[in-house]
Amino acid sequence: MAASVPQPNQTPQAGALAEALEFLHLYHTETSRPGLRQRQAEAYRGHLPLSTDELTFGARVAWRNSTRCVGRLPWQTLRVNDLRHVTDHDGVFTHLLAHLRGALNGGRILPTMSVFGPGVRIHNDQLIRYAGYRQPDGRVIGDPRNADLTDHLRRLGWAGGPGTRFDVLPLAIEAGGQARLFDLPADAAHEVHITHPTCPAIGELGLRWHALPVISNLTLEVAGESFQVAPFNGWYLQTEIAARNLSDEGRYDQLPAVAAALGLETTSRRSLWVDRALLELNVAVLHSFDQAGVRIADHHAVTRQFQHFETLEARAGRPVQGRWSWLVPPMAPATTPLWDRRYDDREVRPNFTPQRPAWREARPGVCPFHP
Repeated sequence: MAASVPQPNQTPQAGALAEALEFLHLYHTETSRPGLRQRQAEAYRGHLPLSTDELTFGARVAWRNSTRCVGRLPWQTLRVNDLRHVTDHDGVFTHLLAHLRGALNGGRILPTMSVFGPGVRIHNDQLIRYAGYRQPDGRVIGDPRNADLTDHLRRLGWAGGPGTRFDVLPLAIEAGGQARLFDLPADAAHEVHITHPTCPAIGELGLRWHALPVISNLTLEVAGESFQVAPFNGWYLQTEIAARNLSDEGRYDQLPAVAAALGLETTSRRSLWVDRALLELNVAVLHSFDQAGVRIADHHAVTRQFQHFETLEARAGRPVQGRWSWLVPPMAPATTPLWDRRYDDREVRPNFTPQRPAWREARPGVCPFHP
């Protein structure tokens, strides 16, 4: 049984103890490890440092419980680097580089999480992000989503990059109350250039995307403990890049450029030029990652894999929580097997909880909980 999120009328201590006891029962039940009573007694005494095996199991179950993730089938393969002893700037950065290079694995991406010790924080919401440079006329060169993060890093001392649409941002690592900036080398921020199998003009648009999505703004909640720095990755679903990052009007807004490259008539949306451009951009992303030898999922395969995940969880007697709007892809959703499904979106622990952005904390007068 997974622990529910503590209710408001529970004290933090009682909630943490309840989570610890439920987690220990879950761990020993699913792994058939002995020693449950001893560990429960330690929890009652208020002394329960998780072992590496327990932390690894907790991280995997957190992935299993993630309501917004459609790619949960390989949850048991998650590699967990127990780095709770690492709490200094240079040590954290060194291990983050090792995470990026090891998880990329020459393109055969490995799901990986690195859990660091207390007193550390990563200000970036993902380890690899592109800058968004605000212009005097209100435009943004690069990724508008990251304009606030870019401003924050510049306030911390970053001089800025070359000024292209795809400048990789430095990492802001906080330790001991001090934030320092670290530049990512090219091999750690591996990128894929976007080309199309039959339309060379799409390849001439200069689009690219980084190969590895490493989320770093979620707190791992396990056994009543909170691990604030636990960056983790799977691999991309092509719609994340092609149907959102590169297509959204509030992001790179590339569908008009793709349509022009395809020679489509764009005077009326009734011609469905938006849909045709979106389709071909998805084709281009899949083609490019395949050509580069970098693992990527497609929305048809991943939704069928999620069906298999549901089947395996049912056999194990576990309910599957999910948030429908995140599980159903933004590309041809009605053609996937999840279209007519409905899910309980209740959050259970172990799980991940969002952190307030560091740049909002640093700006007086801005509500830190505003999205």
